[in-house]
Amino acid sequence: MDPADGARFEYRDVGVDGDDGPIVEGFRASIPRGGMTALVGPSGAGKTTLLRLLNRLDDPDRGRVLLDGRDVHDYDVLDLRRRVQYVGQVPVTFAGSVAENVGAAQAAALLERVGLSAGLLARPADVLSVGEAQRMTLARALALGPDCLLLDEPTSALDAHSRDGVERLVRSLADDGLTVVLVTHDARQASDLADRVIEVAPCR
Repeated sequence: MDPADGARFEYRDVGVDGDDGPIVEGFRASIPRGGMTALVGPSGAGKTTLLRLLNRLDDPDRGRVLLDGRDVHDYDVLDLRRRVQYVGQVPVTFAGSVAENVGAAQAAALLERVGLSAGLLARPADVLSVGEAQRMTLARALALGPDCLLLDEPTSALDAHSRDGVERLVRSLADDGLTVVLVTHDARQASDLADRVIEVAPCR
């Protein structure tokens, strides 16, 4: 697929095997540039696996995954992962302060962008609430200036207030031009947030 047609990612007949057989088989889909695309489907259908293929946290056993018309294997893997940032459902914090976790000169501005006070910069990251930690991990991802953001159930561990804040944030990031790919089991979230929804069916 020519990248000029607006596709950011393309799955071409992708298959991934698990211990007990294929997790994904013959999967085909394209994800456009910009905006938010949600991958939805039942538990075990392979949504997270498909997401992780986009920046080579996993590799397919069959088929190809393309970024801007090129196989993801053609990119240096570190450059690929800087460009395509992955944020998991459980926020990961490192030892040290919030500033050290974000790891950027513009940490204060990044915190404010994700709805956190710059006053948190000196706080140990491991004392943040789950909602604060999830926002901090988003700030850390944005510090690298990615083109694409991969979100795996980013609100599943959050209370309703924190969930609403993170949803507004990721929607605003998509509106600002990032390509956001969201895995969710929440049909309401996909319907309300995403510009496009891709159904992932389990292998039979």
